[in-house]
Amino acid sequence: MNRTRPGEAVTSVHIADTAVPGAHVVTPEPHTDERGDFFEGLRTDHLEAATGRPFVPRQINYSTSRRNTLRGIHGVAIPPGQAKYVTCVRGALRDIVVDLRVGSPAFGTYATHVLDAASGRAVYVPEGVGHGFLTLTDDTCVCYVLSSVYVPGTQIDINPLDADLALPWGFTEPPLMSRKDATAPGVREAAAAGLLASWQEATRDAHSPVSRKALP
Repeated sequence: MNRTRPGEAVTSVHIADTAVPGAHVVTPEPHTDERGDFFEGLRTDHLEAATGRPFVPRQINYSTSRRNTLRGIHGVAIPPGQAKYVTCVRGALRDIVVDLRVGSPAFGTYATHVLDAASGRAVYVPEGVGHGFLTLTDDTCVCYVLSSVYVPGTQIDINPLDADLALPWGFTEPPLMSRKDATAPGVREAAAAGLLASWQEATRDAHSPVSRKALP
């Protein structure tokens, strides 16, 4: 952890790849003085350089949950498509992203990370990739920064307990779930019904990442 002098502004962030192509985990470096801590929660210039795609926030959502609440797996159909930047602003959770893009070389692959308010760690979820989490503390609050506004009828729901995905939630007791999530189809059923985006649709506008060294 860095200690800054009063009035000095120093910021940095580390963006790492995950097992899911195009999904990234973002870890800010906090800077501390006698007042407390400061870190950058989102830098779209750094994020776009890492992902090779534009990220223009269009909507911000928040959710609060009791401990052991399971939300997901959720995504958005293409069109309209939706990328999201997920941060835990209070409490802690186990976050999972899973590749739902039909034809992806990593279809069905997942990546899991612990997000908590103390670290400020975030996850970037690209279009076509599913997302869910299990809360580890009471009153956990999550912030979702979204690249598109909500469009009724476009949400994709995959059962988070799908045996084909076998996601490592690490339950210590049965989770709290919505009826909608508990009765959602598995990944095979969703793919067979044509509910999932293709790899080509989800990556249609991707371009080569810009070197982060070129950033100011």
